[in-house]
Amino acid sequence: MPKHYDVAIAGAGILGLAHAWHLARRGLRVVVLERGARVQGATIRNFGMLWPIGQAAGEPWAVARRSAELWLEVLQASRLWHARCGSLHVAYHADEESVLREFAAAADPASGCAMLTAHQALQRSPGLRAEGLRAALWSPGEVCVDPRQIGAELWRHLVDAHAVDIEFDCAVTAWERPRVLAGGREWRAERLLVCPGDDLQTLFPGALSAAGLLRCKLQMLRAAAPPNRWRLGPMLAAGLTLRHYQAFAACPSLPQMVARFDRDLPEYGRFGIHVMVSQHGTGELTIGDSHEYGDAIAPFDRPAIDTLVLRYLAGFFSPPLEITARWHGTYVKHPHDEWVVLHPAPGATVVTGVGGAGMTLSFGLAERVVATELT
Repeated sequence: MPKHYDVAIAGAGILGLAHAWHLARRGLRVVVLERGARVQGATIRNFGMLWPIGQAAGEPWAVARRSAELWLEVLQASRLWHARCGSLHVAYHADEESVLREFAAAADPASGCAMLTAHQALQRSPGLRAEGLRAALWSPGEVCVDPRQIGAELWRHLVDAHAVDIEFDCAVTAWERPRVLAGGREWRAERLLVCPGDDLQTLFPGALSAAGLLRCKLQMLRAAAPPNRWRLGPMLAAGLTLRHYQAFAACPSLPQMVARFDRDLPEYGRFGIHVMVSQHGTGELTIGDSHEYGDAIAPFDRPAIDTLVLRYLAGFFSPPLEITARWHGTYVKHPHDEWVVLHPAPGATVVTGVGGAGMTLSFGLAERVVATELT
């Protein structure tokens, strides 16, 4: 007879693992069934930024902030590399500085955000280009992890420390409570949780199609570690990022800044490019990214996008770079909602639509779903 579980989870990406952690800590028997031979989706193809500062005020920011707290608990227990390095948004134009000052003035005091002079910003991050730097927004709440290490090792911690069972090469293809068909075998579970990544066809395609989710493709790069063990300091973002994240949407100066970008840098808007930099424990730098949606997505990467990213990066980051890797990732998002929770069949719950904030929201969102939907 198959072993009987309280919850079976389809997907070993960060959302699936975060839910498994919460469920196991409540004493439930959990199995994670992953279609791939290893974790290889969006969980390993991102910056490794836990990024509360980018989330919209209110519930999304609260979930992201709580998620960062839970992440730190997990990271310390698992001894996986992480850095509580914070973030800097840098301004090289007057309209960018205005947006940052408006954001800082309205920010929740709990965020710890503060404006820095150009001199203060350069002291925190020696890689910044000094010429033309006007000011920066400092935020202490962001944490950097190595996404490739997370994908390769976090699941082992769940197995060893929390008695979670995990099976790879084991795609879930059918559910009829309590029967789970996965990897050509039958499993038994009282509940099924689906964290499908960008797979909208294998399980509950009708419900996922009706949810209005949109697929997004991004391109990213990795650079070799700079010489002499040079460290980036805070993770970096610049003016284009202020257009990308909802956290800055209410700033009065934002429309003026966006109009300048549309006039002077139209190709960046066409490909949804904004430019950020993170550095992992190895010293390597991750750089990106772009955003192409729906019908614009092709399996072939565009070298022109990488060129645009590096050109904009050179406007605020001075060290020379040796590019060692290029890749693309895909995820799904909702046009309006920060996440989507569906109940497509008796005993089944789907959690998806977190867009590019999967790492940021994962543990906080999973806490809410487990408390309200699964226990």
